[in-house]
Amino acid sequence: MGRMGEKSLFIPLKEEGLTSMRIRYNFKTDEVRFWAAKEWEPDFDFTVYNHEFWIDGIFTEDAKYLNTKDVWALYEKYGQKEYLEEVIDLLRAGKHFGIDVYYYEKYDIRYMMNEHSRKLGLLNKSHSIMAGGIRRHTYDEDEFDVIIDGLNLGRGMSFKNIAGQLPFGGCKATVTMDELDLTNMEIMGFLAFALDSCRDMTGPDMNFPTEMSDVMIEQGYSMQYTGGPKAKTGETGKPTAYGVYLALLEAVNFNEGERNIKGKSAALMGLGAVGWYMGEHLLEGGVSKLIISDISEERMQEFIDKHPGYDIDTCPVSEVLEKEVDILSPCAIGGIFDDESIEKLNCKYIFGSSNNGLKASSQEEEIRLAKLIADKGIIYQVEWWHNTAGVICGAEEYLYDGDAESLRAKVEEIMPKNTQFSLQGAKEAGITPTEFVYKYCEDLLYK
Repeated sequence: MGRMGEKSLFIPLKEEGLTSMRIRYNFKTDEVRFWAAKEWEPDFDFTVYNHEFWIDGIFTEDAKYLNTKDVWALYEKYGQKEYLEEVIDLLRAGKHFGIDVYYYEKYDIRYMMNEHSRKLGLLNKSHSIMAGGIRRHTYDEDEFDVIIDGLNLGRGMSFKNIAGQLPFGGCKATVTMDELDLTNMEIMGFLAFALDSCRDMTGPDMNFPTEMSDVMIEQGYSMQYTGGPKAKTGETGKPTAYGVYLALLEAVNFNEGERNIKGKSAALMGLGAVGWYMGEHLLEGGVSKLIISDISEERMQEFIDKHPGYDIDTCPVSEVLEKEVDILSPCAIGGIFDDESIEKLNCKYIFGSSNNGLKASSQEEEIRLAKLIADKGIIYQVEWWHNTAGVICGAEEYLYDGDAESLRAKVEEIMPKNTQFSLQGAKEAGITPTEFVYKYCEDLLYK
């Protein structure tokens, strides 16, 4: 099967000339259902999407549709039934709504929309009832790992959208394809069509350029893409860092009765799109010493050079988690807190922007690790409860045509209240803030 390998959801679609499939799972009844189809011909012209044809059109006289029984038989025919069952087990484990699959054979583009929940987006008066980013994967990546990543991120978006007080369910689009050519309108039209079909509001994520959104809007392909350089709300790194900083201030106030960090020491991991601005907030907030860590020596020196007059030191990434400081702010890779690293922590507060900070494969494991952090006397809440300003930014653009000022007001309104809610609720319940917010969100999503 060439680059598709031995196991792939796309093999039966390619072999039978099909374009689309939906996998649906009902966690309340444990029912699994499928729908597969041929919706367009190989020479279908996606350059005229939303110009000469629209999302609910019928695109071929030779349409084909397969029901659940047909799809099972199809995947068995091509030796993919066991693999499909493995994918369903992932849906079952995370209580996911399902996966939408689109295959564009001309460019070998494999589009998967990983849908965790639509519940909070129903009846929201918008086309999009889910919100989640779109990221690109390469052909040498294992498809099953891509699905795991997409489902986990989609599930995380359900929680992030609750934290951001947004009327959307959670999802994540993963697209296996070559590097995007922003001048290829066949591909741009297809990606717009696929996103609109899934009813997602998105922003370009890993391996997709942010300019993608501007092209989608300017060329009239989709209004569901946000976060482009021309958006009035600006880049998402700034509001995300500001939201994390406000959450930190609220945590200090909850613990010490004073909403400031003046005179405290801090260690910052990562000087990327969010970490750089988080470092500036820590300096402006009055930390007495800031230790910065990044894989790029040049980036660290640039930060020091642009902030003269402050006490800034550097350390290797491998050592930053162990620094004796008041505040630890991880703003780089996730999966950094496990039994071993938690034992070495020497801080009082952990507030950063990095996703999936707890090195866990289940929610139960996250809660266990959060308890280990709490047992060391460290104030911590799972990061999706306070690093959600990026999706708030997208929603402010999509729903309200907002700007940087209106976005800032939203962040200032939501982030401090969230942290106060989690810390106070956890204290009253005798559990960690991480466990408290998970319980709160589960009640909204699953009951």
